[in-house]
Amino acid sequence: MTTPTGLNLWIEGARLRTLPAAIAPVAVGTGAAAFDDGAVWWKALLALGVSLALQIGVNYANDYSDGVKGTDANRVGPLRLVGSGLVAPKKVKAAAFAFLGLGGLLGLVLAATSGWWLIAVGVLAILAAWGYTGGSNPYGYRALGEVSVFLFFGIVAVLGTTYVQLGSVNGVSVAGAIGVGALACAILVANNLRDIPTDTETGKRTLAVVLGDARTRWLYVLLLVLAFVLVVAWCVTQTPWALLALIGLPPALRAAKVVRSEGAGPALIPVLKDTGIAELLYAIGLSVALVIGPWW
Repeated sequence: MTTPTGLNLWIEGARLRTLPAAIAPVAVGTGAAAFDDGAVWWKALLALGVSLALQIGVNYANDYSDGVKGTDANRVGPLRLVGSGLVAPKKVKAAAFAFLGLGGLLGLVLAATSGWWLIAVGVLAILAAWGYTGGSNPYGYRALGEVSVFLFFGIVAVLGTTYVQLGSVNGVSVAGAIGVGALACAILVANNLRDIPTDTETGKRTLAVVLGDARTRWLYVLLLVLAFVLVVAWCVTQTPWALLALIGLPPALRAAKVVRSEGAGPALIPVLKDTGIAELLYAIGLSVALVIGPWW
C-alpha cells in the first residue's frame, strides 16, 4: 500500500469515513424542522458547516493527542499523521485548532441569528472535541467517549439544527437525535472494539476495554437495534414514510454480521465504513420522510 503524501496525506488524516456522523444529525434536524414547516435552508447549510468543521477538527485533535501520548504507535486501523511520524505534531495541532475555530466562527453566525445562549453550547462542544483525547486527563481514556458522541453528535447536533431553524424542538427531532446518536456511538464502539488489544497495552481505558470483547460486541448490536426500532415507532406514531430510514439496514446488518462473527483487528475496519454508511442512509431516509410529512 502506497503511503499518501502532500494534500492526500492531510485528507487521509481528516478521516473522511467519519463524516457521515457529522452530516447525519444535520439532515435529521433539518427534516424535523421541515416536518413543522419551519426549515430554513441557509441555516441548515451553516449548521452543516459547523458539524463538518468540528468533526474534522476533532479527528485532527485525536490524531495529535494520541500520537504524542504514543497510543497510536502500533495501531491496526488506518494511517495516523503523528503516530506514523509523517507529520510534525505541531502542524496537526494547528490543523485541529483551525477547523475547531472555523466551526466556532460559523456557530457564532447561527447564534447571532438564533439565540446568543447557543454560544455556550458551542464552547462546550469545542471543549469536548479537544478533551476527548487531549489534555492531562482525557475523558476518552476514562470510558466516556461514547457518552460524548451520543450527546454532541446525536442530541446536541440534531436538536440544535432543528432549533436554529424552527425556534423550538419537536418530538420527531428528539427521537431522531436518539436514533442518530445511537448509530454515531456504534461507529466509535466498533473502532474501540478493534483497538482493545493496543488500547489495553498503552493504558487507554475506553468503554470497550472496560466492558471486554464479548460485551462490547453486544453493545454494538444493541445500538443498531435501538436506532431501527425507533423507525417502527415513527412509522406508527408520526408518518409511515419513516420506513424510508430502513435503507440504512443492509449495511448495518452486514456490519453486525462481522461483529457477531468474532471478527477482529483488520477484519473490523470495514465495519466502521458500513456503520457510517448505515448512519448516513438512515438519516437521508428519515429526513426525506419528515420533509414529506404525514400522509393522513
